[in-house]
Amino acid sequence: MAFLKLNDGAELYYEVHGNGPPLLFVSGLGGTAAFWTPHIEFFAKDHTVILHDHRGTGTSTPSEIDYSVEQMADDVIQLMDALDVESADFVGHSTGGAIGQVIALDHPARLERLVLSATWAGYDPYFDILFKSRRQILLELGAVEYMRSLLMVAFPPDWIRDNYQAVENIRPEDAAARVPTTHCGVSRIDAILTFDRRPEVTRIAAPTLVMCTRDDMVTPAYLSEELAAAIPGAELEMLDRGGHFYTTSRPQAFQAKTADFLK
Repeated sequence: MAFLKLNDGAELYYEVHGNGPPLLFVSGLGGTAAFWTPHIEFFAKDHTVILHDHRGTGTSTPSEIDYSVEQMADDVIQLMDALDVESADFVGHSTGGAIGQVIALDHPARLERLVLSATWAGYDPYFDILFKSRRQILLELGAVEYMRSLLMVAFPPDWIRDNYQAVENIRPEDAAARVPTTHCGVSRIDAILTFDRRPEVTRIAAPTLVMCTRDDMVTPAYLSEELAAAIPGAELEMLDRGGHFYTTSRPQAFQAKTADFLK
């Protein structure tokens, strides 16, 4: 297990796989590197794949700080610096896509190509209602029920039906990996509820692919359409179905399109 000591003393867990041009995979609000495990072997054939647990998730330090997307992006920049990665391709899912936007805007020389998966440039009323509700579930019912409630909006109903054995039991230790403390979970939700770079995304210069599904109930497809329309030259790839976690429910489609773009 590898850890980076950040500037403020917190530790960031990270993994490096494969050889080739550097490729950062950054997960969403759950924050763990394990989100990308099904895709490591595929992409590590042609890339040096770099993954990490966000601070406040997994085995990284559960810092009692006021989280922000900009702070999360700074942690990624510190990881790149520590690994002597001057610039890299970047794949960010959901909150990871928000982190990618921040890096593309505030540190443009650090990115080569950018894949923004199931993400958004700024919150809207639907997003606000959903995440305030999830915040309250976490506060009142705890991390296990918080994670269970996510399943209902993260996957299509028929995928849950057909894969019920994989999702029926959420172990407390799995929930704790995503939300090690209530403060971390609540503050990270607050961070995405205040994130809004809509006025600036027109300045993103990195070649960009925006990917989503039509049936995403966490970050609805119209948010991806808005983002792709705003970023100059961005491609939009919208799958017909797969839900928010289409990287799990439609892995081959995600891999094929991402690999083609990264070529």
